[in-house]
Amino acid sequence: MGRNHKQLIGKELNQRVVVLDIETTGLMPQRGHRIIEIGAVALQENQIVDEFHSLIRIQRHIPRNAQKIHGISDEMLQECPGAEIVLPQFHDFIHQSKLVAHNAKFDLTFLRYELARLGLSLTHPAICTLKMSRRHYPFLPNHKLETVARYLLGELPTAIQRHRALDDAKLAAKIWMVMNGK
Repeated sequence: MGRNHKQLIGKELNQRVVVLDIETTGLMPQRGHRIIEIGAVALQENQIVDEFHSLIRIQRHIPRNAQKIHGISDEMLQECPGAEIVLPQFHDFIHQSKLVAHNAKFDLTFLRYELARLGLSLTHPAICTLKMSRRHYPFLPNHKLETVARYLLGELPTAIQRHRALDDAKLAAKIWMVMNGK
């Protein structure tokens, strides 16, 4: 039994894991809210081996309340590729990886909705670091990405730009690596 357990752990470490984050215009894709930024890092053997990042041009105005959260403006998206270009590229990037996200239900709901509009599906196994945090650290005052990261990592990296997809994906990857080592 010990040998099989070690083989499983080795397989888990070698499996490609993609930690992702998105920024959106709102909370519900069914109401016309859209993904405007996607960021992801691919991990293998607990090392970042690749990354993906893109802003996504949309055909609607970004609400002011959403802009206040992530700082992404309509002007920033004007020259960016649309979802019909970015999302198939992202779909190729994740390939058959296990997915990890902080509040995975939110991110995956948007991704599934947007990919389905393009005739693509998302059936990858997914892990939510928010749920893991609630289970392992119930004493934290909240389980926001920043709170969990401060608890597990100490100080946040100084160059990090919160509520931007790639930086949040990198931060989620760091907490995933710590939590996965538990």
